[in-house]
Amino acid sequence: MHPTAVVEKNVSIGNDTKIWLFSHLMEGCKIGDSCQIGQNVYIGKSVVVGNGVKIQNNVSVYEAVEIEDDVFCGPSMVFTNVINPRSFIERKNEFKKTRVQKGATIGANATIVCGVSLGRYCMIGAGSVVTKNVPDFALIMGVPGIQKGWVCSCGVQLEEALEFKCATCGNEYILNKDTMQLEETP
Repeated sequence: MHPTAVVEKNVSIGNDTKIWLFSHLMEGCKIGDSCQIGQNVYIGKSVVVGNGVKIQNNVSVYEAVEIEDDVFCGPSMVFTNVINPRSFIERKNEFKKTRVQKGATIGANATIVCGVSLGRYCMIGAGSVVTKNVPDFALIMGVPGIQKGWVCSCGVQLEEALEFKCATCGNEYILNKDTMQLEETP
């Protein structure tokens, strides 16, 4: 942990986790094992961050955000926690839960509007604005974010076909209606 980092009381930090310059971890938050918390990162009160998570520089993870294992939060991406903020109205009792599931990637400068769930291994393009739930393995791009395809768990975009097979790692996927699933090998 860098000496300029501020860690409040009752914070749990896992083994092999690194916390860089000017980061602030609020009371009661939990950071898993083998995480990297970049420079100038804020982790809100009671936030839970899984194992193997990378939170890049200038990211604020506010209350009501839950980050599962192996998530990547790109530089300066944004989480929100109130759907209709006003400076003159206190809405701390109206925080909406945001869930970032295992293996998801959020690109630099993307905005995640509160109350959504980002599916397993989805990929949110840099600068995108996510306003609704994202399916597992979905590739989301734009403002507002729309689905532009599917990605493998290794991060490579899958080519549209009757059968989806990653050209890089060989994983095979099954598309059932609007749900992508990794095909289990026997």
